[in-house]
Formats: sequence, C-alpha cells, structure tokens
Amino acid sequence: MSSILVKNEARLGLKLVAPAVGIIGLLVIYPILFNVYLSFFDVQLNGSKTFVGLDNYTDLLGNPRYYHSIGVSVIYLIGTVVGTTVLGLAASILMNQEFRFRNLARGLILLPYFAPVISVVFGWQFIFDPVNGIYNHVVVDVLHLTDTRENLIGNPDSALFVVILFDIWKHFPIAYLLFLAKLKSVPKDLYEAAAIDGQNAWGRFWHVTLPELRFVIATVVLLRIIWNLNRFEDVYLLAPNVETLPIFTYYQAFAGIVDQGGAAAISVIQLLVLVGLIWLYVRKVLKW
Repeated sequence: MSSILVKNEARLGLKLVAPAVGIIGLLVIYPILFNVYLSFFDVQLNGSKTFVGLDNYTDLLGNPRYYHSIGVSVIYLIGTVVGTTVLGLAASILMNQEFRFRNLARGLILLPYFAPVISVVFGWQFIFDPVNGIYNHVVVDVLHLTDTRENLIGNPDSALFVVILFDIWKHFPIAYLLFLAKLKSVPKDLYEAAAIDGQNAWGRFWHVTLPELRFVIATVVLLRIIWNLNRFEDVYLLAPNVETLPIFTYYQAFAGIVDQGGAAAISVIQLLVLVGLIWLYVRKVLKW
C-alpha cells in the first residue's frame, strides 16, 4: 500500500514539475543550443545558411575589435562589481544605525534601482551634455577648473567611466538590500564582546561584520558578474560607443555588415567563459 502511495506521489510530482521543465527548455535550453548551431554557419539576411565549420571562431579570434571589447568588458566588470559592492556595503552599515528619518532614507536609497532605465538615462545624458549639462557648467563656469567643455559621453574612453558610474548608482541598492538583511540578523552580543575586548569601530567591522557578511558578499559579487557580463540596455542607451561584449555582439548581428554566425560564436564563447567563472567562483570562493 505504501509503495503504491509513493509511486502516485512521484507521478504527481512529475506532472507538477513537467510544465516548468518544458518552459525552461523552450526559453533557455533551446535558444542556447540553436545559438551553438548557428555559430557553425554563415547566416544570410534572407535566412539561408552555409556551413563554415570553425571559420566564425577563427575569424573572431583574429578580429582586433573582439579583443578591444574584451578589454572594455573587463574594465566595466571590475569597476561596477567593486563599486556596487563597496557602496552597497557602506550604505547598509549606515542604514543599520539608529538616526532620525532612517526609514525615509532607506526608501530613498532604493529609488535608483526601481526608476525606469530609459528615464534616468536621459537624465544622465543631460548631466553630461557638453553644451547645457550640469557637469560642464560646474567644472567650467563655476569652479573654473578648465576652459574646455568636454563631451564625456561622446568620447568612448571617458564614456566608459560614465557608464561605470551610472551602473554603480543604478544597481547598488540591490547589494544594499542583501547586506542590510544580513546585518539585521547579526547578534548584538558579538559587537558587545568585541568592544569589551578593546576593538574600536574598525576592529568590530573587520572581526565581526565582514566575517558575518562573507557569504553575502560572495553572492553579491557572483550575481553582479553574471548580470554585468550580459548587461546591454544600460550601456547601449547611455553610451552606444562603449563596446562591451554584448554591444559588440549586437553590432555584429544587427548593424553594418550583418554577421549572425559570428555573433553566435561570440555568445557561445561568452557563455563558456561565464560558466567557467561561475564554477571557479563557487568552488574556490564560496567552497560549495
């Protein structure tokens, strides 16, 4: 009787899980496999395909723009991951203290994350506008640091750092929320014991706060690496001249001389690198 009940429960479980598995297969696994398939073909605009083997990969490895986009992506990744983690950690420690209007401040910190990307991008473009922007007005007209108005977004080198600042400002609230949630669960006895041992504020942060937040910090860093290695809309809307890997892939697939097979090869390599980084990070850092 019990074995029949177990089998019925197993069948019910399979029926409940089957739709989710089907959706995942349709929306995730199939596009990945189809992308791998396309990477071995020369795809024309009319949809016709010619098998070219590994030519897309060899052409890609000989393309200087590809290596330039890798360098840009590495700078973007390091700047945004470190920036959002540090700023989110600092904000969470501050918001964990008691002060007047703390609840209001906690809510205001979340505004950048929930604000529509398209609206805040226009705001940032206005800030750095070379003619009427606030940045040039302050630097040139108020502080008189220079006589030249800079088009920071128009220059790919300076635009990269504008994009990094934008990403940090836009996405640090999610790191802040994760850190704050963990800080609320840290026993106050630990801080009191550290204070009795003669630890100052820095010592309590180093010996109590950081060890308690170690896994949360690792999780935030891992999530930010995954998200920002694939980040497209923020960068493209604010500064399309900053060629990170997703932007470069888009230009290969849909702009200029269309090369969807080459773009598919880029995405396959990027996927393999991302999976490798996640595996290495989980095994060596998180030690799961």
